[in-house]
Amino acid sequence: MTQVKICGLNDAEGYDAAVAAGANHVGFVFYPPSPRAVSPAQAAALASRHPGGPRRVGLLVDASDAEIEAILAAVPLDILQLHGEETPARATALRQRFGLPVMKALGIAEAADLALLDSYAPAVDMFLLDAKPPQGASLPGGNATSFDWSLLAGRTIPRPWLLAGGLTAANVGAAIALSGAPGVDVSSGVERARGVKDPALIEAFVRAARRPR
Repeated sequence: MTQVKICGLNDAEGYDAAVAAGANHVGFVFYPPSPRAVSPAQAAALASRHPGGPRRVGLLVDASDAEIEAILAAVPLDILQLHGEETPARATALRQRFGLPVMKALGIAEAADLALLDSYAPAVDMFLLDAKPPQGASLPGGNATSFDWSLLAGRTIPRPWLLAGGLTAANVGAAIALSGAPGVDVSSGVERARGVKDPALIEAFVRAARRPR
């Protein structure tokens, strides 16, 4: 079954919809410039709505150890998602310090960008293969842009991975078929307004991602 992560959840309506739809992962954005950002206290309140529910992923952008400690003191995360310029050494250090799996987001625009997979593979547990941000973008992800999914066709990715970038219920089936992705991540593609999740779009996305093909 295709793994699905709903990222950027910041209100009860969206969080409950992701759980009801059967998402495997729910993502909290701990990056204040994002319209989807939450505080540790807000994330904790949402996570408490469904104890034992989907795996809770914390999206971090070059966060310090102290910032991560404060987040983990408030909300029990299952995975740390590194969406900044974190190096393999930094990923290794975070795994060792906090004892949690690490997912590294890599921006992809051309085949040469995939060369980073081998250098990060020993340091991380999962990859998120996302579109590179458009020139001038202020956010590292959630920009509703995609990349050429055929770059991944037939390629062996050295860790479990999720495909991200510009996915919607309308195109996720084609994206999975073309890339061979075992899982997908969506944020802007299930929003009715920037930073506001739509329960109907969440349900439609999960259904489309898992439709037999």
